[in-house]
Amino acid sequence: MHMADALVNPTVAGLMYGCSAIAAGYSIKKIRMENEPKKIPVMGVMGAFVFAAQMINFTIPGTGSSGHLCGGILLSAILGPFAGFITMIGILAIQCLMFADGGILALGCNIWNIAFYGCFIGFLLIWKPIMKNGASKSKIIVASIIGSILTLQIGALSVAIETLGSGISDLPFLTFISVLQPIHLAIGLIEGLITAAVLCFIYEARPELLWSIDKSLNKKIGRISFIKVMIIFSLLTLLIAGGVSLVASEYPDGLEWSIEKITNSTELEVSGEVYNKFEKVQETTSVLPDYNFKDSELAIGTSLSGIFGGVVVAFICVGGCYLFKFFRKDFIS
Repeated sequence: MHMADALVNPTVAGLMYGCSAIAAGYSIKKIRMENEPKKIPVMGVMGAFVFAAQMINFTIPGTGSSGHLCGGILLSAILGPFAGFITMIGILAIQCLMFADGGILALGCNIWNIAFYGCFIGFLLIWKPIMKNGASKSKIIVASIIGSILTLQIGALSVAIETLGSGISDLPFLTFISVLQPIHLAIGLIEGLITAAVLCFIYEARPELLWSIDKSLNKKIGRISFIKVMIIFSLLTLLIAGGVSLVASEYPDGLEWSIEKITNSTELEVSGEVYNKFEKVQETTSVLPDYNFKDSELAIGTSLSGIFGGVVVAFICVGGCYLFKFFRKDFIS
């Protein structure tokens, strides 16, 4: 659901940057108030894991489209909505700047549509209420599926509203949502199942890693140590980024597929000084465009892109969190 710059005008882009910045500022404030040292390495490891998982586009049967994990519900269920949101921002920023996945002008929209809805709406409206009286596998599965479907539906609708507000006449609003919403319903269902599988594993391995669950109501004892869980997810990240990413679906994702259904092309043409400037900036920053070496389709390039990107995301998340904590006087390192 990563929007390209051609889908938004500068006014809408600026508005969404502002909304995302306000949410990010509040999240940073809340993170600084926390005193959970173990959460910092978890942010790095799980941020890298979600980055790698987002490289795996899965085919939506019978459509010619594909989807990928967004990860907002997954991260907020482990880190809480504030740390989850900041981690998602790190992922989306790295994808945009280093890999040209989503436009720089549209980055504020992508943060709002993917990170905000997943980490706040899905978590606060679905995950937290369902887990109020204690966790169980059945609750985790229900919360993951409903939360993923809901947040992708809202995110898809938000994309259509942003294009409407930007005056993108090639994508009439009612026609756009009639194509965009159903495909993201299917994508949301699959994301929910993936999210549920990961969170059920954590519930069995180390249940105290699930955020906002009342420990007095959860008598379950973890089977695997904290360090081993982090090692497992680190190895999974390397495996997914370096190997599984090579067999990702080549079909266009839900957003591109929807655009193609209406315009017969997965991309819209756009011109203007603002767009040209952002395009040039992205050409400079994207050292591995489309997750490969420039002008190359080598498998090794995809593998190295995934591994390198995961490492950078982990470094940004951990380093950023320590930076936030540095300014809190009573932080214990």
